[in-house]
Amino acid sequence: MAEMVQAYRHVAASDEFKERERMRSKARHDEAQALLNRDEHWKGVVAEKEVHWKGVVAEKDELIARLRAQINEQ
Repeated sequence: MAEMVQAYRHVAASDEFKERERMRSKARHDEAQALLNRDEHWKGVVAEKEVHWKGVVAEKDELIARLRAQINEQ
């Protein structure tokens, strides 16, 4: 068991192992950042669409109100 621990420590201390760990950590960070950016992007897209469709509904409501007023005048 002691030999296994010593072998692990030797490998973990190598420059190659440290570089692979650094790259793995960077890859995890980059993936998390990409997911966050995607989520933030889609939140913005959804918010823009919501504003757009609220405007469309408001225009249609206004048109309906004018048409009802015209009908009531007749």
